Amino acid sequence: MINREAFDALVTRAHRELDEGIVPSCQLAIAENGEVVESVTLGDAAAGNDTRYVIFSCTKALVASAIWQVLADGAISLDDRVADHIPEFGENGKGAVTIEQVLLHTSGFPRAPLGPPRWLTREGRVATFAKWRLNWEPGTRFEYHATSAHWVLAELLARVDGVDHTESIRHRVLEPLGLTRLALGVPHDKQHDVAPVVHTGHEPTPEEFSAVLGVPGIDLGEVTEAALMGFNEPDALAVGVPGGGGVSTAADLTLFYQALLHNPGDLWDPKWLSIATSDVRNTFEEVLRGGIPANRTIGLVVAGGDGLGPRRGFGHDNSPGTFGHDGAGGQLAWADPETGLSFAYLTNGIDRHLIRQWRRNVGIGSRAAAVGLPG
Repeated sequence: MINREAFDALVTRAHRELDEGIVPSCQLAIAENGEVVESVTLGDAAAGNDTRYVIFSCTKALVASAIWQVLADGAISLDDRVADHIPEFGENGKGAVTIEQVLLHTSGFPRAPLGPPRWLTREGRVATFAKWRLNWEPGTRFEYHATSAHWVLAELLARVDGVDHTESIRHRVLEPLGLTRLALGVPHDKQHDVAPVVHTGHEPTPEEFSAVLGVPGIDLGEVTEAALMGFNEPDALAVGVPGGGGVSTAADLTLFYQALLHNPGDLWDPKWLSIATSDVRNTFEEVLRGGIPANRTIGLVVAGGDGLGPRRGFGHDNSPGTFGHDGAGGQLAWADPETGLSFAYLTNGIDRHLIRQWRRNVGIGSRAAAVGLPG
């Protein structure tokens, strides 16, 4: 049973950016006991609650969830070298990189380039892997791998299953869960319901950054305006960029997180699901979030009990064991084992004012967390 007053406060908060013209539309959903209990679409969304949004890095959890199955099957191991399965990857000194390091973003090639047209074929992608070089020694630090690591995970799935990674994920995860609106790799003729990405607002001034972070700005690496706008291109949605190209409704995304809470039909081996949702293996400093511990499992982020959950994409009232993965532009997705709620907030409006966006994330995430608390 959800806290109705808290849910109304959540919707009111979500209206703020619409009323101020910061985002053209947004969608949010709350799920409990394996079912969506509330789903709301606000603003200019042509397909209403059927509108799908590019979920950016929320996609990473979906890709990882298929990898957990492969780990349970014994086809790969966390301490395997990537090159044991993808020999081409081992070129240029990358032979010692392990699968666990790739999952934890500690593998040392955070900005390895891979874009169109090379990403359109497996041959092009693998040939590019061979050219990548390490920026630092694997396992010694954390730097967010916005897209590179998950291209490697995608190829691992393809080699194990003998099909494209998009097919592997569909067969392993999406079809068993009945999630028809969450997808990775959307054919050109089925993209009509995906809301176009737009940028709004102005970047924070150096003074604003300094007041919040103590530095006059941050380097977002690959997560540039051009890169995010690139997902308006039909080819980018069709290829299924595994680090950030998924699309979904908020309802389907929150049902995916319900599945991680309840494991219907034992879709995942319980041991591996527990490891994936609770075993924090990366506590290196995360520069983009102000130097806090990363708190990463093999595919997810955990809120933690250090009071820093809101800086990791969660709300103030989320329990320490809450797990999820947010996405560029303010996408939020998580499940709280203590309350049993899962939540997703999606928008096609990318606010250039990152500080305002971060504050929105905390405001919306905190109100969503309160929906699971007594009134």
